[in-house]
Amino acid sequence: MPVAIRLAALAALCTAPAWAGEMTVETRSLDDLKAVFATVESVDEVLARARIGGTVSGLLVDEGTQVKAGSRIATIGDPKLALATAGLDARLKGAEAERDLAEIEYRRAQDLLGKGASTKARVDDARTRLEVAGRTIAALRAEKQVSAERTGEGAVLAPGAGRVLKVHITEGSVVLPGETIATIAAETYVLRLALPERHARFLKTGDRVEVGARVLATAETPARPGTVRQVYPRIEEGRVIADVAVEGLGDYFVGERVPVHVATGKRPAIVIPREAVSRRMGVDMVSVKGAGTVVVQLGAPAADGIEVLSGLQAGDVVTW
Repeated sequence: MPVAIRLAALAALCTAPAWAGEMTVETRSLDDLKAVFATVESVDEVLARARIGGTVSGLLVDEGTQVKAGSRIATIGDPKLALATAGLDARLKGAEAERDLAEIEYRRAQDLLGKGASTKARVDDARTRLEVAGRTIAALRAEKQVSAERTGEGAVLAPGAGRVLKVHITEGSVVLPGETIATIAAETYVLRLALPERHARFLKTGDRVEVGARVLATAETPARPGTVRQVYPRIEEGRVIADVAVEGLGDYFVGERVPVHVATGKRPAIVIPREAVSRRMGVDMVSVKGAGTVVVQLGAPAADGIEVLSGLQAGDVVTW
């Protein structure tokens, strides 16, 4: 081969671009994501209620307080219970005195019967009075125990662990049995979605969603994955309700709004690697084999690249 031809071939090889990679453009299906707002809600909201009526003498919680199951929230006092207990104590002492007297009479009747100075009927009568006195004492002791239990029911206890959302009374308030003292949000929180009913057929338990940064956050945080844990079977006001489970909602405000992207179907799309896109003078460009550099319009980022809305078609060979 002449030297001139070899030099020309070497120069052409040196000036040819060295492609890092190439791919043939194909159309594939992507999830059609819909941006919605979800609210942070508690899975369960439990009510701490008063078991007896009376006056609130001690309120130990406020909105936002973390409580454990069984911890005291408030104390309700009823003076009538103390008076009833005192009355039962007096009746119990009187019954015990009557029992002691009946026992003495019964022993005396037995002694007289042994000496032949009494009758068996008198002994039976004394035994009956003694048994009646014993049963009266047992009944009064049971009533006293009931009264003590009712006094103990003045302690309003948290039915479950969680955060106090609302306190419905103030200290010194008069409450009735069954009245709500506080509303407690359970420790498990979810994101509650309300989507238009036309999207109900696309939403099912186990679907993955993208949870954006909280609106109240001071710094940018990356999106997090979430999972649809429950889709409610009832449509309310034209919307289907669903709960999304996501980690790290413990410090959120109940009712706080969080952006969520939910898949509402499939759509055809073209996705190329991010490295294939170059930006010049504010315009996104892609190198296509046989066509040179073409201008493209980019869409949303995908898991393995970025979506191209226009500028490419299936069958094009993209190089970079």
